[in-house]
Amino acid sequence: MSIAVVFDSAGTLLHTYRVAKDVEQQRLLPGIETVTLTFSSPERVLVVIHVHSREIIGSDHEILLSRYLVSHQAGFGISCTRKITTAEDIGDVLYHDTHARIGDLQDCIKNVWQVCKRESVVTLNSGVILNMAKKTIEFTVTTGGRPFEGAKEAIRDLHQRGIPTFIASGDRVAKLEKMADYLGIPRDRVYGVATPTVKAQIVADLQCEYDTVVMVGDGINDLCAMKKADLAILTEEQPGDKPGELYQAAHHVVKNVREVVEIVEKLSDE
Repeated sequence: MSIAVVFDSAGTLLHTYRVAKDVEQQRLLPGIETVTLTFSSPERVLVVIHVHSREIIGSDHEILLSRYLVSHQAGFGISCTRKITTAEDIGDVLYHDTHARIGDLQDCIKNVWQVCKRESVVTLNSGVILNMAKKTIEFTVTTGGRPFEGAKEAIRDLHQRGIPTFIASGDRVAKLEKMADYLGIPRDRVYGVATPTVKAQIVADLQCEYDTVVMVGDGINDLCAMKKADLAILTEEQPGDKPGELYQAAHHVVKNVREVVEIVEKLSDE
Protein backbone atom coordinates (compact mmCIF):
# COMPACT_ATOMS: atom_id res chain seq x y z
CA MET A 1 0.00 0.00 0.00
CA SER A 2 1.35 3.40 -1.00
CA ILE A 3 1.18 6.16 1.64
CA ALA A 4 1.83 9.91 1.58
CA VAL A 5 1.98 12.17 4.64
CA VAL A 6 1.04 15.86 4.43
CA PHE A 7 2.19 18.14 7.25
CA ASP A 8 1.01 21.58 8.17
CA SER A 9 3.97 23.80 9.03
CA ALA A 10 3.39 26.32 11.83
CA GLY A 11 2.34 24.56 15.03
CA THR A 12 2.82 21.09 13.53
CA LEU A 13 6.43 20.89 12.34
CA LEU A 14 7.41 24.26 13.79
CA HIS A 15 7.06 25.59 17.32
CA THR A 16 5.52 28.94 16.46
CA TYR A 17 5.29 32.30 18.16
CA ARG A 18 2.88 34.88 16.74
CA VAL A 19 2.18 38.52 17.43
CA ALA A 20 -0.38 40.90 15.98
CA LYS A 21 -0.85 44.64 16.34
CA ASP A 22 -4.28 46.23 16.41
CA VAL A 23 -3.72 49.19 14.07
CA GLU A 24 -6.66 51.27 15.29
CA GLN A 25 -6.02 50.72 18.99
CA GLN A 26 -2.22 50.75 18.54
CA ARG A 27 -2.06 47.73 20.83
CA LEU A 28 0.36 44.83 20.51
CA LEU A 29 -1.13 41.34 20.96
CA PRO A 30 1.81 39.00 21.74
CA GLY A 31 1.36 35.25 21.53
CA ILE A 32 -2.02 35.44 19.80
CA GLU A 33 -3.37 32.73 17.48
CA THR A 34 -3.69 34.68 14.23
CA VAL A 35 -5.89 32.12 12.47
CA THR A 36 -8.39 32.19 15.33
CA LEU A 37 -8.26 36.01 15.30
CA THR A 38 -9.00 35.96 11.57
CA PHE A 39 -11.83 33.44 11.83
CA SER A 40 -13.49 35.42 14.66
CA SER A 41 -14.96 37.76 12.02
CA PRO A 42 -16.43 36.75 8.66
CA GLU A 43 -15.02 39.94 7.15
CA ARG A 44 -11.36 39.24 7.96
CA VAL A 45 -8.73 37.88 5.58
CA LEU A 46 -5.24 36.83 6.71
CA VAL A 47 -2.77 37.81 4.01
CA VAL A 48 0.92 36.89 3.79
CA ILE A 49 2.92 39.72 2.23
CA HIS A 50 6.12 39.08 0.33
CA VAL A 51 8.50 41.37 2.18
CA HIS A 52 11.91 40.97 3.80
CA SER A 53 12.05 41.64 7.53
CA ARG A 54 15.39 43.46 7.37
CA GLU A 55 14.14 45.84 4.70
CA ILE A 56 11.01 46.58 6.73
CA ILE A 57 13.05 47.27 9.86
CA GLY A 58 15.31 49.64 7.92
CA SER A 59 12.44 51.72 6.51
CA ASP A 60 10.91 54.94 7.81
CA HIS A 61 8.34 53.91 10.42
CA GLU A 62 5.93 56.70 9.40
CA ILE A 63 5.50 55.55 5.79
CA LEU A 64 2.13 54.01 4.99
CA LEU A 65 2.50 50.24 4.69
CA SER A 66 0.37 50.28 1.55
CA ARG A 67 2.66 52.86 -0.04
CA TYR A 68 5.70 50.73 0.78
CA LEU A 69 4.10 47.62 -0.74
CA VAL A 70 3.22 49.45 -3.95
CA SER A 71 6.64 51.09 -4.32
CA HIS A 72 8.40 47.75 -3.77
CA GLN A 73 5.92 45.84 -5.95
CA ALA A 74 5.39 43.45 -3.04
CA GLY A 75 3.01 40.63 -3.78
CA PHE A 76 0.73 38.79 -1.39
CA GLY A 77 -0.93 35.46 -0.80
CA ILE A 78 -4.21 34.59 0.90
CA SER A 79 -3.44 32.49 3.96
CA CYS A 80 -6.93 31.95 5.35
CA THR A 81 -10.40 33.49 5.40
CA ARG A 82 -14.04 32.62 5.98
CA LYS A 83 -15.09 35.20 3.40
CA ILE A 84 -15.57 34.40 -0.27
CA THR A 85 -13.69 37.14 -2.06
CA THR A 86 -11.27 37.72 -4.93
CA ALA A 87 -7.57 38.49 -5.05
CA GLU A 88 -8.44 41.69 -6.91
CA ASP A 89 -10.68 42.90 -4.06
CA ILE A 90 -8.04 41.97 -1.48
CA GLY A 91 -5.34 43.80 -3.42
CA ASP A 92 -7.56 46.86 -3.67
CA VAL A 93 -7.84 47.06 0.14
CA LEU A 94 -4.20 46.11 0.81
CA TYR A 95 -2.63 48.60 -1.60
CA HIS A 96 -4.95 51.52 -0.81
CA ASP A 97 -5.12 51.35 3.00
CA THR A 98 -4.53 54.70 4.72
CA HIS A 99 -4.16 53.56 8.34
CA ALA A 100 -1.37 51.01 8.85
CA ARG A 101 2.19 52.28 8.81
CA ILE A 102 5.54 50.57 8.45
CA GLY A 103 6.04 51.09 12.18
CA ASP A 104 3.05 48.86 12.95
CA LEU A 105 4.70 45.94 11.18
CA GLN A 106 8.12 46.84 12.61
CA ASP A 107 6.70 46.48 16.11
CA CYS A 108 5.53 42.94 15.30
CA ILE A 109 8.85 41.91 13.76
CA LYS A 110 10.86 43.28 16.70
CA ASN A 111 8.65 41.49 19.22
CA VAL A 112 8.99 38.13 17.46
CA TRP A 113 12.73 38.56 17.01
CA GLN A 114 13.23 39.22 20.72
CA VAL A 115 11.54 35.88 21.46
CA CYS A 116 13.14 33.80 18.69
CA LYS A 117 16.59 35.32 18.13
CA ARG A 118 18.43 32.69 20.19
CA GLU A 119 17.14 29.83 18.04
CA SER A 120 19.61 28.31 15.58
CA VAL A 121 16.98 27.82 12.86
CA VAL A 122 14.25 30.45 12.60
CA THR A 123 11.68 31.43 9.96
CA LEU A 124 9.97 34.81 10.00
CA ASN A 125 6.78 35.56 8.08
CA SER A 126 4.88 38.83 8.06
CA GLY A 127 1.43 39.77 6.90
CA VAL A 128 -1.74 41.63 7.71
CA ILE A 129 -5.33 40.89 8.59
CA LEU A 130 -7.68 42.87 6.37
CA ASN A 131 -11.23 43.81 7.25
CA MET A 132 -13.06 43.70 3.93
CA ALA A 133 -16.16 45.46 5.27
CA LYS A 134 -14.15 48.38 6.64
CA LYS A 135 -11.74 48.19 3.66
CA THR A 136 -8.70 48.57 5.87
CA ILE A 137 -5.69 46.80 7.37
CA GLU A 138 -7.03 45.89 10.80
CA PHE A 139 -3.94 44.10 12.17
CA THR A 140 -0.29 43.71 11.21
CA VAL A 141 1.12 40.25 11.92
CA THR A 142 4.48 38.51 12.27
CA THR A 143 5.17 34.83 12.95
CA GLY A 144 8.42 33.20 14.01
CA GLY A 145 9.03 29.46 14.07
CA ARG A 146 11.66 26.83 14.79
CA PRO A 147 11.43 23.07 14.17
CA PHE A 148 10.04 21.01 17.01
CA GLU A 149 12.58 18.68 18.56
CA GLY A 150 12.29 15.42 16.67
CA ALA A 151 10.65 16.88 13.55
CA LYS A 152 13.73 16.36 11.39
CA GLU A 153 14.11 12.80 12.66
CA ALA A 154 10.43 12.05 11.99
CA ILE A 155 10.77 13.14 8.37
CA ARG A 156 13.98 11.11 8.01
CA ASP A 157 12.35 7.97 9.45
CA LEU A 158 9.37 8.26 7.11
CA HIS A 159 11.62 8.72 4.09
CA GLN A 160 13.73 5.72 5.12
CA ARG A 161 10.54 3.67 5.01
CA GLY A 162 9.81 4.90 1.49
CA ILE A 163 6.96 7.19 2.59
CA PRO A 164 7.03 10.63 0.91
CA THR A 165 6.24 13.73 2.97
CA PHE A 166 4.70 17.02 1.88
CA ILE A 167 4.15 20.45 3.46
CA ALA A 168 0.89 22.36 2.93
CA SER A 169 0.91 25.65 4.78
CA GLY A 170 -0.39 29.19 4.72
CA ASP A 171 3.15 30.54 5.11
CA ARG A 172 5.30 32.05 2.34
CA VAL A 173 6.82 29.56 -0.11
CA ALA A 174 10.35 31.00 0.17
CA LYS A 175 10.39 30.58 3.95
CA LEU A 176 8.87 27.10 3.74
CA GLU A 177 11.46 25.96 1.22
CA LYS A 178 14.32 26.95 3.54
CA MET A 179 12.72 25.03 6.38
CA ALA A 180 12.04 22.08 4.07
CA ASP A 181 15.74 22.04 3.14
CA TYR A 182 16.59 21.73 6.83
CA LEU A 183 14.00 19.01 7.42
CA GLY A 184 14.93 17.07 4.28
CA ILE A 185 11.67 17.53 2.36
CA PRO A 186 12.14 18.15 -1.40
CA ARG A 187 11.09 21.64 -2.50
CA ASP A 188 8.72 20.29 -5.14
CA ARG A 189 6.67 18.79 -2.30
CA VAL A 190 6.17 22.15 -0.60
CA TYR A 191 2.88 24.02 -1.06
CA GLY A 192 2.87 27.51 0.41
CA VAL A 193 0.24 30.21 0.95
CA ALA A 194 -2.35 27.43 1.04
CA THR A 195 -5.83 28.34 2.29
CA PRO A 196 -7.93 25.68 4.08
CA THR A 197 -9.69 24.73 0.83
CA VAL A 198 -6.39 24.57 -1.05
CA LYS A 199 -4.98 22.24 1.61
CA ALA A 200 -7.98 19.96 1.14
CA GLN A 201 -7.46 20.02 -2.63
CA ILE A 202 -3.79 19.07 -2.19
CA VAL A 203 -4.92 16.04 -0.18
CA ALA A 204 -7.49 15.17 -2.86
CA ASP A 205 -4.88 15.42 -5.62
CA LEU A 206 -2.50 13.15 -3.72
CA GLN A 207 -5.30 10.63 -3.22
CA CYS A 208 -5.22 10.12 -6.98
CA GLU A 209 -1.58 8.99 -6.67
CA TYR A 210 -1.47 7.16 -3.33
CA ASP A 211 -3.64 4.54 -1.68
CA THR A 212 -3.67 6.41 1.63
CA VAL A 213 -3.06 10.09 2.36
CA VAL A 214 -2.40 11.17 5.94
CA MET A 215 -2.96 14.79 7.04
CA VAL A 216 -1.11 16.05 10.11
CA GLY A 217 -2.24 19.41 11.48
CA ASP A 218 -2.86 21.42 14.61
CA GLY A 219 -5.22 24.29 13.77
CA ILE A 220 -8.66 25.15 12.49
CA ASN A 221 -7.18 26.00 9.08
CA ASP A 222 -6.23 22.29 8.77
CA LEU A 223 -9.78 21.07 9.40
CA CYS A 224 -10.90 20.78 5.75
CA ALA A 225 -7.77 18.82 4.83
CA MET A 226 -8.11 16.56 7.87
CA LYS A 227 -11.70 15.74 6.92
CA LYS A 228 -10.65 14.99 3.35
CA ALA A 229 -7.67 12.78 4.28
CA ASP A 230 -7.89 9.02 4.67
CA LEU A 231 -6.30 9.42 8.10
CA ALA A 232 -6.16 12.60 10.18
CA ILE A 233 -3.63 13.21 12.96
CA LEU A 234 -4.00 16.14 15.34
CA THR A 235 -0.84 17.34 17.11
CA GLU A 236 -0.96 19.01 20.53
CA GLU A 237 2.71 19.95 20.66
CA GLN A 238 1.97 23.64 20.07
CA PRO A 239 0.51 25.09 23.30
CA GLY A 240 -2.99 26.54 23.29
CA ASP A 241 -6.62 25.48 23.20
CA LYS A 242 -7.93 23.81 20.06
CA PRO A 243 -11.49 23.79 18.70
CA GLY A 244 -13.56 20.68 19.35
CA GLU A 245 -14.09 20.16 15.61
CA LEU A 246 -10.42 19.21 15.27
CA TYR A 247 -10.75 16.40 17.81
CA GLN A 248 -13.89 15.16 16.07
CA ALA A 249 -12.08 15.02 12.73
CA ALA A 250 -8.91 13.38 14.07
CA HIS A 251 -8.34 9.64 14.02
CA HIS A 252 -5.30 10.09 16.28
CA VAL A 253 -4.15 12.80 18.70
CA VAL A 254 -0.42 13.01 19.45
CA LYS A 255 1.73 15.03 21.83
CA ASN A 256 4.92 14.80 19.73
CA VAL A 257 5.42 14.82 15.98
CA ARG A 258 7.66 11.73 16.29
CA GLU A 259 4.53 9.71 17.13
CA VAL A 260 3.37 10.14 13.53
CA VAL A 261 6.01 7.64 12.39
CA GLU A 262 4.61 4.78 14.50
CA ILE A 263 1.04 5.49 13.38
CA VAL A 264 2.04 5.47 9.72
CA GLU A 265 4.12 2.32 10.21
CA LYS A 266 1.05 0.46 11.47
CA LEU A 267 -0.84 1.62 8.37
CA SER A 268 1.80 0.14 6.08
CA ASP A 269 1.61 -3.18 7.94
CA GLU A 270 -2.14 -3.54 7.35
